[in-house]
Amino acid sequence: MKLKHLDLTHFRNYDKVSLDFHDEVNVLIGSNAQGKTNLLEAIYCLALAKSHRATQDKELIQWQADFALIEGELEYRYGTMPLSLQISAKGKKAKANHLEQSKLTQYVGHMNVVLFAPEDLSLVKGSPQVRRRFIDIEIGQISAVYLNDLSNYQRILKQKNHYLKQLKSAGGDRTMLEVLNQQFAEYAAKLTLRRQQFIAQLEEKANEIHRGITKDKENLKIHYDASLKITEDMVEETYNQLSAVMDREIDRMTSLYGPHRDDLSFTINDIDVQTYGSQGQQRTTALSMKLAEIELINEEVGEYPILLLDDVLSELDDSRQTHLLSTIQHKVQTFVTTTSVDGIEHETIQEAKLFFVDQGSITNKE
Repeated sequence: MKLKHLDLTHFRNYDKVSLDFHDEVNVLIGSNAQGKTNLLEAIYCLALAKSHRATQDKELIQWQADFALIEGELEYRYGTMPLSLQISAKGKKAKANHLEQSKLTQYVGHMNVVLFAPEDLSLVKGSPQVRRRFIDIEIGQISAVYLNDLSNYQRILKQKNHYLKQLKSAGGDRTMLEVLNQQFAEYAAKLTLRRQQFIAQLEEKANEIHRGITKDKENLKIHYDASLKITEDMVEETYNQLSAVMDREIDRMTSLYGPHRDDLSFTINDIDVQTYGSQGQQRTTALSMKLAEIELINEEVGEYPILLLDDVLSELDDSRQTHLLSTIQHKVQTFVTTTSVDGIEHETIQEAKLFFVDQGSITNKE
């Protein structure tokens, strides 16, 4: 898939912007704090209906404006589709092919993106929450069912934690907690099994890429560390596990087990990367995972996603930079932000369409 055109209205520091993009590589060049990342954020929002960095939606709306509007024309193998996302104090309004989507979970998935930013290089060393978010975003783009199950799980988790606090402070009947545990077990099992399947697929592709980067010197393994036992009858097993820890959960006033507690761990040649790996190995692991995402999405939906590289080339050494650019060449539409292309000799960048960003104004050069 390709993003052919983008219109922004009152988004961040952009008042009105209308851009046509190259099918392969588009490079956004400018000094810091001029709006390069804002443009990538707009593309990300158009795909996922949320920002990867804003804590509140109002941050996306230009100062003193009532709304922000992102509109794009997406090209698939079989045709084109207009997408739009309007953000205001009243909420979000998303349209696909001019039809308003009643739920954002129905909208997400029309456009697939993979974002690679400097903070993603700490995916291996970062908190478990970062890795869980990584899993949920990637599966959510290719599975509306997963997004729906995740939404239901988060709703029940919130209800359960509220009730645990109520039982701790005022006591009461545990029957409601048992009902919540039954609902919790149903969605927890679905999420856990889907995540396990996804990580197995991701590991296979990431290891192949990792071996290519390291010239067959390193084997990468990705482990899904589930807090629940994965069994054939997982719903019943999960319910029994939750029943066994009911007193502990009431005492601590929180849910101790479930997908919200899961994590990933990584080994290279059977050595724990998070604890003993070098910074280079940790960065290669993160890069391998991101490139594996691209292939996995293509395998699932039949189209390559759009790749967003936010100031990441300067964070990679020459060999990793070359491997990244060679992998996407003539295959994946890519948007790159950078302060300069000086020193990047790869033909992928040399053939790119260049956009110069200065204080919310964009000019382009083929």
